[in-house]
Amino acid sequence: MFLTCERTLGTVPATTNRNERARPGKDFHAGYQKIQGIDLGYLQINGTQMFALAQVLSHLFKDIPRTTISKKMEILNIKSRRCELAELRLLKAIRSVPTRAVKCSLISKADLEVLCSSCQSLSPRA
Repeated sequence: MFLTCERTLGTVPATTNRNERARPGKDFHAGYQKIQGIDLGYLQINGTQMFALAQVLSHLFKDIPRTTISKKMEILNIKSRRCELAELRLLKAIRSVPTRAVKCSLISKADLEVLCSSCQSLSPRA
């Protein structure tokens, strides 16, 4: 089974700067999800679970070259998106990205499942 466990940390209003109020519908929360036996942090943004691509690459695909993963993502038409500053801060708080990170890309849970299935034969753990 792909997913085994989930923990939620709480809801945080997403803002792009300190003077701006949180926009309705832009709240998100963070949590952890076990994927293939590895605890990964996620953000739930507008109903979609999004995972930090850096954490996915370093934990799930650590034995596969990043260029291979990039090519797989291109072939499968998997798009990642840049996270906003508030999202990056929350990912740092839950230790999904290093505190020194200045940017981060996110990948949806659905795309991550497709990528995991596609890369299963490439991993020595398979």
